[in-house]
Amino acid sequence: MTAIRHTLQRDVFLPQGERLIDVVHVSKTGKKKKSSFLCAAITTDAPIRVSLYKVKKADKENFKKRQCWLLSELKQVDGKDAEKDLPDFDLHFEKIYKWIASNEVEKNKFITTLWKLSSRYQKDRHKPELFVNVKPSLLEETFMIGDQALQIELMESGDTGESDYHALSKKEEDDLQKMMNECDFAIGNAEAFMERLSNDLSVLDGDNIHSIIESQQEVARLMNLLDDSLRVVNTLDTKLNSYDEMLEGVRAHMEVMEQKDSSIQIQNQNQHKLLTELEALVKKLELPHRYQMILLDGDLNKPVGISDCTQAAQILQQKMEVKIHDGFYKMNAVLNQQELLINLQDRFAQRLATNLNNMFIQQGNEMAMNTLVIHTKKQTLPKHHTNHRDLVPFADLMQWLKRADFTSYKQLSMVYTDNLKKLYEKELKDFFESAKQSLTIKPPVQDAKKFQFHHKEGKLGSQTDLTRVGARLKSSTLDDMTRHFNSSDADLTDSQKFDSVFIQILNELQPTCEAEEEFCSKFFSLGREDEDDSTTEYDGAVTSKSKRAEDKKHTTELRPFKSSRHMMAELFYVLEPEMKSFIRFAEKIDPIYILYMLVRISRQVLSKEHKDSRSFLSIVLANCLVEVKRNVDTYVDNQVRTINEIRVSKKSKCGILPFVVTFERFAEQAESIFKGTDRRADLDKSYSKLISAQFKAIHKIAIEHQKTPSDVVIFENFHHLHGVLSRLKITCLENERKEAKQRYQEHIQAYVTTYLGRPMEKLNHFFEGVQTLVTQGVKEEEVGFQMAYNKQELRKLIREYTSKEVKKGLDHLYKKVEKTLCDEESLLQVVWRSMQQEFIHQYNHIQNLIKRCYPGANLTLEFTIDEVLQFFSNIAQSH
Repeated sequence: MTAIRHTLQRDVFLPQGERLIDVVHVSKTGKKKKSSFLCAAITTDAPIRVSLYKVKKADKENFKKRQCWLLSELKQVDGKDAEKDLPDFDLHFEKIYKWIASNEVEKNKFITTLWKLSSRYQKDRHKPELFVNVKPSLLEETFMIGDQALQIELMESGDTGESDYHALSKKEEDDLQKMMNECDFAIGNAEAFMERLSNDLSVLDGDNIHSIIESQQEVARLMNLLDDSLRVVNTLDTKLNSYDEMLEGVRAHMEVMEQKDSSIQIQNQNQHKLLTELEALVKKLELPHRYQMILLDGDLNKPVGISDCTQAAQILQQKMEVKIHDGFYKMNAVLNQQELLINLQDRFAQRLATNLNNMFIQQGNEMAMNTLVIHTKKQTLPKHHTNHRDLVPFADLMQWLKRADFTSYKQLSMVYTDNLKKLYEKELKDFFESAKQSLTIKPPVQDAKKFQFHHKEGKLGSQTDLTRVGARLKSSTLDDMTRHFNSSDADLTDSQKFDSVFIQILNELQPTCEAEEEFCSKFFSLGREDEDDSTTEYDGAVTSKSKRAEDKKHTTELRPFKSSRHMMAELFYVLEPEMKSFIRFAEKIDPIYILYMLVRISRQVLSKEHKDSRSFLSIVLANCLVEVKRNVDTYVDNQVRTINEIRVSKKSKCGILPFVVTFERFAEQAESIFKGTDRRADLDKSYSKLISAQFKAIHKIAIEHQKTPSDVVIFENFHHLHGVLSRLKITCLENERKEAKQRYQEHIQAYVTTYLGRPMEKLNHFFEGVQTLVTQGVKEEEVGFQMAYNKQELRKLIREYTSKEVKKGLDHLYKKVEKTLCDEESLLQVVWRSMQQEFIHQYNHIQNLIKRCYPGANLTLEFTIDEVLQFFSNIAQSH
């Protein structure tokens, strides 16, 4: 073990400036017991640091450090058993390391070393509790002696352990080499060399003894000096003790004085704080006399007086809502001041409520009287901005009243709504009644009716008129459209007149509703959202017991408005019913009017001027929009049901079906109305329903009709639909337009094939037999040798179909076709041209078979294609 210790000191610790104190051969617990060395070392340079290392053998000759812990990190040393000698022990750092020493002696020696190192270098952490389950005898040796003994013992143990293998320094090696060089016989004659060394050592010992004897005199002199110093120290100590006794009495008096001075300072500080608190309390609760007089006698009929009262009321509210300590409420002065403030608040609230109540009643009566004059002189809804202007200065006082006396605030709200809702009811009913009359009564031009709804007689305009008007309206605002229609009443159709009337209704409602809602929101401090305004908001102020009881009593009787929208719903409760009544009235006059209303209401709701979807008017218009949209869907469904249930007279020609004509009018007006709007999707959906129902109904009627051939019914009506869809260019019906064209072409061809038939029937029958023979394998050149199909038979048939007979048959066919087709679509020439092409096709087919099957027979029909074309042309011109 000594050799390993020497090697570790030399190769591992000395190069790094450390000195090995102790080492123990250990292995870990477990199945794989790998051996290593646990070393304790200290640094040679200050400050000294104590470390524990785990060292393992890297190869046969070299050792290498694997782990390092500082002694300051060591939390506990566990010896496992204080009674028995066991090689096991644990070291507790951040984690617990379990070791097994090679023997119990090395384990005990290493634990003792750790105890010594801890007691010297870790005095602040050195506690016996760090070492558990360790024999007391291992710790007694150093525990029983002082710190100086611990240091000496530790140093001696370190020196002793190191003297056995301490390496020579460079100077020692040089001196040894020099001495051996001086003695040439040192190597050859070791005994002589040792004898010389002994002689030299004896000489040195003698010198040392003489030196010690000489130094005894100096030691005696030093001892005398120390005795004198002790006597002087004793004298000084005696004087210091006497001084300390003298100062002891002074200290007691100073402590008493210090306590009295501290009490005086605390008393002054408390008095100063008390004075500051009282001054702040007076400042918080005191209301200047000027404001008291304003609240009691201020003039609420002049702007200056209203402004002064508003300022005084706000200051009063601040005084009443100030927060003070609960202890102040026990002071009579505070209670008296609160009673004074409550009295001022109650008296001013009563005076303000009375003044506003009189103003509401007076304004309501004046507006009711002025409405009669306005109706006779003006043609718009009466405006209430003058009354709003007079009441706006009281907005801050109303907000104060809401907090100070909520019952009076609710009563004033009810008085305001009760006075104005009757007025608005009369104005709105007269307004909508005038609008209805303007749609039904055609008054003389010189009689100017109220609300600007007078128009001259007019009929439903053409598509050109609607398109022109729609183009003018596309980029116009509602106000621009109103001015346009009012300036040209004489030129308006019924639909245009209705559109102008409905636009004016929306234009008149918008400023009236918005102005009233803005006033209610500002004057009554109401928000637009459905927020629950706290009905106990005024409880934050100091109120009297009688006032709180009165408020509690009236809270169950009066229901406050939660938002401006609720107040508007009370004021304009007739607006939505009147709007819906007007919608139903207009729909009864002409169902197409609902399209105008759908577009105008949608534009009004979605316009930038009405971007606030929470306003009362926006909600009313949104509800009306739902009603109109539902009516449009009902109208379309009724049209579809009418189409499916239609019955056409079977005694006359069918012609263009009524629902096709109705759809054309509907589509023309709808395209004009919806041009440039955002409701195109609703119209496209209606188009799809109507066109699908028409396609099915046309085929159904064509099959059931007895007077007109089914192909004629189909191609005439589909031709008309194709023309309508092509002219209007409805994007969503592009596929239906192509389908209508396809069906029209298919059925006109089927009609031509059926009614043209075979104008040369016997010839066609003859050549069908010829075609059958060729199909069965007979050569075309040999067909003429068949008995039934020889040249004589063919020549006989050709003589029967002269040009005169052919012309007569075609003329009869033209009259029959002319009698079948209707006049509205002008398809006679189209059908006649198709029949001409079909006849020429049959003629060419017969001529081709004659050339192929009867070559060289000089057989041909007795009329040419040019003659056929002339026949068709002459017949068409003659009719």
